[in-house]
Amino acid sequence: MARSAAPAETERPESAEQTFVVPEADLPWITLVHNDPVNLMSYVTYVFQSYFGYSKDKATKLMLDVHQKGRAVVSTGTREEMERDVQAMHGYGLWATLQQDRK
Repeated sequence: MARSAAPAETERPESAEQTFVVPEADLPWITLVHNDPVNLMSYVTYVFQSYFGYSKDKATKLMLDVHQKGRAVVSTGTREEMERDVQAMHGYGLWATLQQDRK
C-alpha cells in the first residue's frame, strides 16, 4: 500500500491584520415560535411570561410578532438550551423550531 505524500505547507501572511472567519459552531442558536390557528393570543402571551419570565409588554410584543409576522425569535443561546426551550414550547402546545442564527 502506497503512502500519500505529506500535505504541502502553505504560506501564512505575516501581517498583523488577519481576517478571522467565525466558525458556524460559534454562532448562537435561536428558538422560533410559529403562528398557528389553535392557540389564543392571550395564551401565547401567558406562555412567554411564565416560561421565559418576560414582562407582559415583552411577551405581548413577541406574541404580536408571531401573530402578524408568522413567527418570532423567543430565545437565543446554545443548541442544547434551544432544544430545551423548543421541547418546553411543544409541552405548552405551541409550534416551535430551532435553528442556528444567521448573523
